[in-house]
Amino acid sequence: MEAGVSGEGDEKVDFELPEIKYVCYGGEHHLPLIMSLVDQELSEPYSIFTYRYFVYLWPQLSFLAFHKEKCVGTVVCKMGEHRSTVRGYIAMLVVIKPYRGKGIATELVSRSIRVMQESGCDEVALEAEVTNKGALALYGRLGFIRAKRLFRYYLNGVDAFRLKLLFPQPQIHPTLLQAAQENSIQISSETSKESH
Repeated sequence: MEAGVSGEGDEKVDFELPEIKYVCYGGEHHLPLIMSLVDQELSEPYSIFTYRYFVYLWPQLSFLAFHKEKCVGTVVCKMGEHRSTVRGYIAMLVVIKPYRGKGIATELVSRSIRVMQESGCDEVALEAEVTNKGALALYGRLGFIRAKRLFRYYLNGVDAFRLKLLFPQPQIHPTLLQAAQENSIQISSETSKESH
């Protein structure tokens, strides 16, 4: 998958940030908008089944950005168990060129990350082309780290970086850990007495 804000900008559009309206994926009427943006802006081709996989199973993690009724950006994500963690995954991120550099991609990704964290994710991952400086800078500002380089990852032969955002785990005070261990020992000794 590809989560990037690609290429150099076309002529910028003059607008104020409050004019941009963000909406969560709201059904089949949003699907052609997402497909059109991704198909025109990202290097990887996706079938309608790929889009439906994400937006039907995780509609709460996909967002669209509109300016005066025109869809100018989208993010498509999922989440699920990965090894011993719950991982969020940013599959696609697009903002059309004239609207880049104004914070729309940051807002789209931030909304998805917020929902992932509230839903119990321990981390968020994605892949971005190593040549996509805009995407790498965006994710770096959001706290993502480069976890791995994936050689010739994309169909066009370009390498990717796997990026990860790790959510801080709540710290348990040592006295609570000690109390929990003592309680566990007490319960196990009571259980063993009952079984004799």
